[in-house]
Amino acid sequence: MQDEEVLAEFRASKALLEGHFLLSSGRHSAHYLQCARVLMDPMRASRLAAALAARIPRDLRKDIAKVVSPAMGGVIIGHEMGRALGVEAMFVERPTGTFELRRGFAIEPGEKVLMVEDVVTTGLSGKEAMKAIADAGGEVIAAAALVDRSGGTVDMGVPFYPLIAINFPTYAPDELPPELAATEAVKPGSRAKP
Repeated sequence: MQDEEVLAEFRASKALLEGHFLLSSGRHSAHYLQCARVLMDPMRASRLAAALAARIPRDLRKDIAKVVSPAMGGVIIGHEMGRALGVEAMFVERPTGTFELRRGFAIEPGEKVLMVEDVVTTGLSGKEAMKAIADAGGEVIAAAALVDRSGGTVDMGVPFYPLIAINFPTYAPDELPPELAATEAVKPGSRAKP
């Protein structure tokens, strides 16, 4: 799947939003990709996961025993990646602020894991998820995401395979351009307060 085809999937699902957004990384942006919208169509989610799985080199793909994703944003794409790779998929969640496996999910000692997210901006959530996977005995051999928003700067500590890199500018709270500073930020992601 080419970049334009991926973007067409986001546009068709109305997943590309414009306004003033506070990202989970703490940075601000005039654009937000609501991956939950692009993934709400099971056939679209399946197509995107198959395209993402194809980005991972074959020799690495064959070693993946499980897919683990950070909840909430990574749950659907993680499940679809498990389907595309023919392996089990599970997720880590933060019931007390730190990612952990729950719900009877377990990783065998040394089991090779692909960590999958929806969007990577700073890589912080992914690294926290990878720590939880390592703490549970797994070995993260690669990371993948639908979207890399880092501008190509993120270092996940393992090979990283995004489906598409989208480099909308992001700003620290003290660097906001006037048009964003003049409006209130909306926090649209899964960590938004109701």
